[in-house]
Amino acid sequence: MSPRKVKKEEKRREIALSCTDLIHEIGMKNITVAQVAKIAGIGKGTIYEYFENKEDIIFEIINIHIEKYNKDLVESLEKANSTKEKLELFFKLVLEDDEENLKHFNGYKEFLSIVLSEENPRMKEFNCNKNEFFRAKLLKIFEDGVQKGELKNESLALVDGILTYQKGLALRKMSQNNFDTKQNFKQFIDAIFKLIRLEK
Repeated sequence: MSPRKVKKEEKRREIALSCTDLIHEIGMKNITVAQVAKIAGIGKGTIYEYFENKEDIIFEIINIHIEKYNKDLVESLEKANSTKEKLELFFKLVLEDDEENLKHFNGYKEFLSIVLSEENPRMKEFNCNKNEFFRAKLLKIFEDGVQKGELKNESLALVDGILTYQKGLALRKMSQNNFDTKQNFKQFIDAIFKLIRLEK
């Protein structure tokens, strides 16, 4: 990548990061290019030197969040001892209710509402790419469990089902009052592990 391209990518990230709090405050649907320009301290026209449109800014912010989430996840997974612990970490975005995590969860909720409510092929493609990214992480967790002799080899066939369960769990948390996300997760994972854990 040429130095000019690198500089442009850095500026793109800088602009996107500058408006992250604004997006959490007013929402992805409500933010305007003019607001982004103002927060970033640049002219509205300059925004289009770095982004195609508002949607492109949202993609960049989500990418930044995913990069950070992935870095934190990888560091946490390295410290975890069992596949079950790793799965709890993988599900953290849905399970935890601390302020910082809820901010990210609500961002995911809004992004998902855009994907579901608008016929936007680019958003759907972006969502598919990120889904594949997280599927690969989940598959690695299960492959490691099989290699350690902790799980049956057949457990690898559950990866897509568990990823689908994660999405369903997130939707139930978003749409149901008094839904006990942690309890539901515990019951599900305990039942799965009774089936896939190798007896020692």
